[in-house]
Amino acid sequence: MKIKQFAEKFHLTTDTVRYYEKEGLLYPQKLDNGYRVYDGTCEHTMKFILVLRQLGFTLQEIKYLLTLEQKPISSECNEETVQLFSAKITHIEQLMHFYQHALQSLRLTKTLMADGQFENNQEKISLLIENMYENLQEGRG
Repeated sequence: MKIKQFAEKFHLTTDTVRYYEKEGLLYPQKLDNGYRVYDGTCEHTMKFILVLRQLGFTLQEIKYLLTLEQKPISSECNEETVQLFSAKITHIEQLMHFYQHALQSLRLTKTLMADGQFENNQEKISLLIENMYENLQEGRG
C-alpha cells in the first residue's frame, strides 16, 4: 500500500511515517516512480513501534531492538534484549506506583474540595501536592 493508506491504517500522519523511515525504523520498497510501497513487513514493524512507544520506549531503543531483530539469534542478542526489557519493566513499575499514589491523592483532593470545602482543607491539599512532588523527585514518576 502507498504511504497515505499506510498512515491512515495506523492513524498517523504521512509526515510521521516519513520520519520513521528517515530514522531507519521503516524500510518500504521504493518503486521506479519514487512511490513507497509498505508491505506486511512494514505493517509488522509499525505495530511493533506503536506498541513500544505506548510502553515508553524511545525511538533509539526501538531502533536498537529492530537492529537486534535483524541479527542472527544469539545469546548475546538475547541478553541485550532482556537487559533493555528489564530496565523498561522497572521504569513502568515506578510509573505505575507513582500513578496509583497520584490517583489516590486526586481522589482525596476531590473529596476535600467537595461542597465548597477547599478553604477548610487547603493545607491538607497542599500537603498532598508536596507528597506527589517528592515522589517525582525520588524517581517514581
